[in-house]
Formats: sequence, C-alpha cells, structure tokens
Amino acid sequence: MKVYLSENTESKLLLLTDYLKVKWSEKVKEDFIKKLTKKISMISEFPQSCPESNDFKGLYKCVVSKQTTFYYRILFEKNEIEIITLFDTRQNPKNFPKDI
Repeated sequence: MKVYLSENTESKLLLLTDYLKVKWSEKVKEDFIKKLTKKISMISEFPQSCPESNDFKGLYKCVVSKQTTFYYRILFEKNEIEIITLFDTRQNPKNFPKDI
C-alpha cells in the first residue's frame, strides 16, 4: 500500500528532526529517520500489523521510539495509508485530539 503523511505530520516531522539535530546531533536525527522509515515500510507491507487505538476508532498506533508514536488510518478503497500525526509520548495526552 502507498503511505503518505498528512500536512500536520509533515510539519511535525520537520520540527522534530530539526530539534533532534540541534539539541542532540545529526546522527541522532538520522537514526530516528531510519527507524521511522522502517516502520513506514512495515505498515506499507502489513497495514494491520500495529494495534488499533483504544482511544480513536479506525486509527492504528505505531511506536517509532520510546518518545515518538504515529497514528495512521488505512484507506482500503484507495489502497493507501495516511499517517495522521506524530505524537511525542512525553506530552500531555489531552493535547492529542487537537492533532487530528
């Protein structure tokens, strides 16, 4: 299946990678991108391999790292997967619904 990022996800990813590079290092940023790419490849081949969200019907939750999770939905009729948002697990979970 084709996987794409929502506009929200694209902007959050840019902010996150900039943060990782500035605050940590280029290597940390690259390692994160490798992990993210691997997870995206996995859901592309096996869309239902991640657990469904208990909080949001129709969304799946994919853990990229201890600090970062992304949520996605499968659009079977289009043979696509949309990554809805990246979420920093250190944030207050009450902030999450504003992301969708």
